[in-house]
Amino acid sequence: MENLPEKLDTQLTTFSSSESFELAQRMAKMIMVSDLIPDKFKGNVSNCVIALNMASRIGADPLMVMQNLYIVHGKPSWSSTFLIAAINGSGKFKGSLKFELSGSGDGRQCVAWINDLEGNKLESPPITMAMAKAEGWESKAGSKWKTMPELMLRYRAAAFFSRLYCPEITMGMQTVEEIQDVEILESRIPQPEVVKPEKQGLKPSEE
Repeated sequence: MENLPEKLDTQLTTFSSSESFELAQRMAKMIMVSDLIPDKFKGNVSNCVIALNMASRIGADPLMVMQNLYIVHGKPSWSSTFLIAAINGSGKFKGSLKFELSGSGDGRQCVAWINDLEGNKLESPPITMAMAKAEGWESKAGSKWKTMPELMLRYRAAAFFSRLYCPEITMGMQTVEEIQDVEILESRIPQPEVVKPEKQGLKPSEE
């Protein structure tokens, strides 16, 4: 994944002048009429400008960012495959991200690792099936943790790795799978009951 030209990168990242802002808008107007971009960017200058800015900040191709940026329950998120590709193409590490699987049953675990440029091995925290069950990821309806546990272990390990060693790539955003898991859990939190006056032994005030 090659970095954008330095001049373009600076202009789109900082928006420090009206000239740079106008340049971003001109590019966005050209891109938004393309048939190759997702619907959320078609005809939407604002979304395209934001995608261009994000692409320049992480050194990615704008179309790649648009194809892998999702809105889940109103929150922007990355696809896990894009996150792994971004880590591999960041230039901060030697080789590509690897996954070490071990154990079985609830003890089945995955650790994402890679060597830095000095040869030091960097590892993610271990992601286990016991963790997936304890956090409620595995029990939600339609959970891929039930049908594709090996893949989900890798995806979650990659997400944890990125937050520890290259948070600038994620820009503080979670993966699609993480947001889906969290949203399901939040929807299960019971809401406080609104107590009506009758339940407190009170009568509605008379007019």
